[in-house]
Amino acid sequence: MNRSRLREAFDKTNRMFVSALPILLGMLLLVGMVVSILPKRFSHALFSGQPFWDALEGALFGSIATGQPVTSYILGKGLLEAGIGLTAVTALILSWVTVGTVQLPAESLFLGKRFALWRNAISFVLAVAVSLLVTETMALLQ
Repeated sequence: MNRSRLREAFDKTNRMFVSALPILLGMLLLVGMVVSILPKRFSHALFSGQPFWDALEGALFGSIATGQPVTSYILGKGLLEAGIGLTAVTALILSWVTVGTVQLPAESLFLGKRFALWRNAISFVLAVAVSLLVTETMALLQ
């Protein structure tokens, strides 16, 4: 392999990592702050403990709060540690990454309104379904 191409790829990867570092640190701080400020009673009142409703609510919140895949792992860990159930966290993270309510106008402009609406609707339904399947699978494995 060409050493100059390898060096170029390494430099590009390093620049991307350095540019993503502030976002990751900000997300860590934000999750830490939210988890420490919000009492567990609030999160338990928000999510009912019933798998279907938790998946639906989690997907709804994730759809509104669209984010990056890298930060979703940090967010998910923080939410699980705060006592929110696996179904809600899974639905929230899936919809956080796949459903784009915030960027829907831009997506509609570039890809067409009908396509954007269908893609978001299908992603929302799949986030709920997959979160329920993940929870059931985990229950079977334990």
